[in-house]
Amino acid sequence: MVRPNEYKYFTYRPTERLLASWRLLGLNLAAGTVTDGLQRLEVLLRPIYEAIKQRNPRGDLHQGDETRWRIFVLLEGKEGYGWWLWMVKGPDTVIYLLEPSRGHTVVENHFGTQSRGVLVVDRYAAYKAMIWVKDGVIVLAFCWSHVRRDFIRVGKGWPELKTWALGWLRRIRVLYRLNDRRLAAQKDAATFGEADGCLRQAVAEMKSQMETELTRVDLATACRKVLESLQEHWEGLTRFVNDPRIPMDNNASERLERGPAVARKNFYGSGSLWSGHLTAALFSIFATLSLWKLNPRKWLTWYFEHGAAAGGKVPENIQPFLPWNLSEEKKKELGKAVGCSPFFGPPQMGDIE
Repeated sequence: MVRPNEYKYFTYRPTERLLASWRLLGLNLAAGTVTDGLQRLEVLLRPIYEAIKQRNPRGDLHQGDETRWRIFVLLEGKEGYGWWLWMVKGPDTVIYLLEPSRGHTVVENHFGTQSRGVLVVDRYAAYKAMIWVKDGVIVLAFCWSHVRRDFIRVGKGWPELKTWALGWLRRIRVLYRLNDRRLAAQKDAATFGEADGCLRQAVAEMKSQMETELTRVDLATACRKVLESLQEHWEGLTRFVNDPRIPMDNNASERLERGPAVARKNFYGSGSLWSGHLTAALFSIFATLSLWKLNPRKWLTWYFEHGAAAGGKVPENIQPFLPWNLSEEKKKELGKAVGCSPFFGPPQMGDIE
């Protein structure tokens, strides 16, 4: 039963659509057969998911995001079917955490006491409320793409403020271009130093412009709110200046949530807890395999063949199957032979006006 889980959770298409397409090819499977097979796979894949989950907090640079997911099961003490699919991208793993809560304890518990470093996120309050953030062991880097949207909303919502908003969008565009130039020059100390100086000057000029405008008594309310938010998050927004490893936005994590968001619209969520757990596991496994440039179909076939040899159970030792434990020869054997899902592709900067 490799094909149903690969196609459903890799292409975000619901089971009924897959069955209909297979019937056109002469393969007639009952929905119950596929569902039963998927439920069996959840047990087999659970240890791989847990291994990814355990490894994910390691490292000192992560990105995070969350999106809605529904599980159509009534639980005692919980109203409705609304759950949340949290995503944390680490240096070499991606984990999806399916939780009934959107509270700060979800990511707080995931990172744990040993975690350190930078977490790139949007401005959602749950990240700011984490005990590790309050204690300073994890610092937040905020997203310029979200700031950019603030100015776009002002320009579209108040035509008389469009010129003002476009001026700020150009300043943000300059920061992106200067940072790109700096990143491209990291192997040349002299060129890097020059690019770094230009970036720092532009950041200082933006800060001065922000502070000057905030002193104006005639500043429009919509403009003031956007600039006050910019000022409040300034430290997190400019962490990339002193650490070029830090991206200016969390677009990569938003792309990793885009596929599940498409799946949410196509699946309407999960009909049971085990199905929800399988969803989180496969999203995590596929995204992690993509980071390692491994072909999911090849990896799944390899893993399930060993499971079959073990009597339909989890292989006795899962360590050899984990991407970070693979030999170079095995990585080459399991390397991508087909294009990866566009939602799990390499990070690209969003369009900047």
